[in-house]
Amino acid sequence: RERERERGRERVVMLLTSVGRFVARWSRSSTFLTTSLLSTTSRKTNSSNSSSSSSFSDFSSLSSEACIEKEKKFGCANYAPLPVVLQKGEGSLVWDVEGKEYLDCLAAYSAVNQGHCHPKIVKALVDQAQVLGLTSRAFHNNKLGEFEEFITGIFKYDKCLPMNTGVEGGESAVKVARKWGYEVKGIPENKAKVIFCENNFWGRTVAAISSSTDPESFGNFGPFAPGFEIIPYDDLQALEEAVSDPNVCAFMVEPVQGEAGVIVPKTSQFLKKAKEICSKHDVLLIADEVQTGLGRCGTMLASSFDEGTRPDVVVLGKALSGGTYPVSAVLCDSEVMDVIKPGQHGSTYGGNPTAASVAVAALTVLIEEELCERSEALGKLLRSKLNAVCEGDSRVHEVRGRGLMNAVEIAETDAFTAWDFCLKLKDNGVLAKPTHGNIIRFTPPLVITESQIDHLATVFQHTLEQS
Repeated sequence: RERERERGRERVVMLLTSVGRFVARWSRSSTFLTTSLLSTTSRKTNSSNSSSSSSFSDFSSLSSEACIEKEKKFGCANYAPLPVVLQKGEGSLVWDVEGKEYLDCLAAYSAVNQGHCHPKIVKALVDQAQVLGLTSRAFHNNKLGEFEEFITGIFKYDKCLPMNTGVEGGESAVKVARKWGYEVKGIPENKAKVIFCENNFWGRTVAAISSSTDPESFGNFGPFAPGFEIIPYDDLQALEEAVSDPNVCAFMVEPVQGEAGVIVPKTSQFLKKAKEICSKHDVLLIADEVQTGLGRCGTMLASSFDEGTRPDVVVLGKALSGGTYPVSAVLCDSEVMDVIKPGQHGSTYGGNPTAASVAVAALTVLIEEELCERSEALGKLLRSKLNAVCEGDSRVHEVRGRGLMNAVEIAETDAFTAWDFCLKLKDNGVLAKPTHGNIIRFTPPLVITESQIDHLATVFQHTLEQS
């Protein structure tokens, strides 16, 4: 028996040796093949470029002026950015192509709550992208279920519908609400209505601009989607009248209006009372938390500010990926979400393994680094310092905000505009962006430090003195 066992061990060793030799030969040939292919491709590319009148260039050394000129020449002029060209970011700081450092007080419209290039989120992105990036929803992947369990556990909803951009999340929420209206509430076919507020903003799709009151958003883009009605923001009486219509299926609202200029409801417990009104009339409350959620207003959801108000549907986006990848999601309970059946709604990229991994990392960072609590504390500090430097200046109407979502409203004149003020802030090393003409937003990454807030207040005061 001992001799048989010895011969068995010898055969195993011989087999393993043979496998090892095969792998080594395959590896060498594979490396050679890959190198040859790359070399051939490179030669072909170089040959093609040299014979072409328009060759590729090294853009890394372009000046700010050259970068801006290329955008003007080859891009659609659908934005009017500040004249600064950024090439690097870390935490709350960004640098332009000339190497000048700036304090970022926009955070990509609250997409970068966790700070630029957070290493844990970037690692999650890179690690997953190297293994499996996209499967579509034609197949299951091993990351989606983990993400859905994680996010629904945090926010205490039954189901998650993963999408990509914030506006896709809003569109999905409207579709879910309409279908719920027909199949659960019993609204007659094609009669469902969704109520929105004046000065709302949730994107640029046809549905989003159909609910807009901003001429820049909807001008010359009609005809528009039907079934949307508008009421004043922060007006509970108008809401009660609107949702009393039995064909209304949902009220979609931002807890704090962002693009409108950081408009904080003046009505005490506005969202809580809005939820009570909606519930009374069997209407879904949809909270658009794309900008306000994930710590921006000092709580994980801005809806929670009103004594833990729980919307029927929540739309998340932007900071759900920490600014590294487009990820959005719709959250609601089964009795609402389950009206959607296979084939009735979808997205090729929504719920892909890269997005799922990134979103779990982004949420984990928010929780582990206590960024909601940080936003609440530093938001109060920022408003107190801005109020102090603006005191007695008649050009400043109001400093307002919640958490680290803040704005300064000025009395705009030809000699004192929000745009010109932001240009001077830029020259002084602070990046902010005006909205609605006379409002300057300050929404820095939630990782901003107290010393950076001191610096922001000092620069703001200096810029006031210059203006």
